[in-house]
This record gives sequence, C-alpha cells and structure tokens, in this order.
Amino acid sequence: MGIAFYIAAGVAVLSTIMVITRFNIMHALLYFIVSLLSVAVVFYLFGAPFMAALELIIYAGAIMVLIIFFVMMLSLGSQTAGEERSWMTPGVWIGPSVLCIVLLAELVYLMIQPAEIVGEIKVVDPKAVGKSLFGPYILAVELAGMLLMAGIVGAYHLGRQKKKIVHRFLENTSS
Repeated sequence: MGIAFYIAAGVAVLSTIMVITRFNIMHALLYFIVSLLSVAVVFYLFGAPFMAALELIIYAGAIMVLIIFFVMMLSLGSQTAGEERSWMTPGVWIGPSVLCIVLLAELVYLMIQPAEIVGEIKVVDPKAVGKSLFGPYILAVELAGMLLMAGIVGAYHLGRQKKKIVHRFLENTSS
C-alpha cells in the first residue's frame, strides 16, 4: 500500500496544482475531477471503499454537473462556438487523461492483489453513516444544503443577462 498511496497522493497534488494554475475554468475543472478521483483512491487504500464511492458519486459527479451548468449558463450561442471547441483540444485533455490512466492502473493493481490481514479496522456500514448524518449532524447537513442552494442562486444571478426594462409609458417618448 505504501507506493500506491504515494502515487495517488502525487497525482492529487499535481492535479491540484494544475487546478490552481489554469486560467480557463474548463481546464481547471478537468484537473479538479482528477484530483477528486485520486482522493477517492486514497480513501480506498485506507480501507474506506464506501467513502471512495461517495467521493466519486457526490463530488466528481457534482463537478460534472457544474461543468454542464457552466456551459449552459455562459454559452452565448454561435459567437462562442469556436471558443467552446478550443476548450477540448487534445492539449487540454491529454494531461488529465494520463493522470486518470495512472489512477486506473493503480486501482486495478490494488484490486488484483491478495487481501492483506490488517489489524483492528472497524467497518462502518452505510446505514450507520446515514444515521450519523441525519442524527446528531443533521444541522451541518442542512446548513451545507442551504449553502449549496445559495451558491446556485448566486451563480444564476451572476450569469444571467440583464434586460433593460422600460415602462410602457416611456417607450415612445423621445427626449
């Protein structure tokens, strides 16, 4: 597990650095997805496959939805079609693809290895996680939901086009 952890951690650090240094939001989001995938591999390595699956489903899946919303909200029609094509040139997706292939190869290698005997790992089933989230931590879950909703509303208001509203009595007057 030692070398596998360092490979996954290295991919996470490298992809996170690429997220910070990219100027185009689409390029940064591609590397951000790779970063989340590598964190899921780290969770898997530490014996938390349920958390790894949640990392994939919730975070990486949510980022993909954000990419779709980004394209939908900021697309201005035919005038930006050429720019959207330039976002997905091979130079853009080769880096994240190589990092994902490294993570996939590492994960396949880990899955075909014989299981090691590890001392004192407490297995937490999904039912216990659900009871915990909607029991003593319900306030934190609800606050996170409100924060996400505020972010969606804020993104909508920032991205929408403002129409110039003229009162019907002022439409035909020339000043």
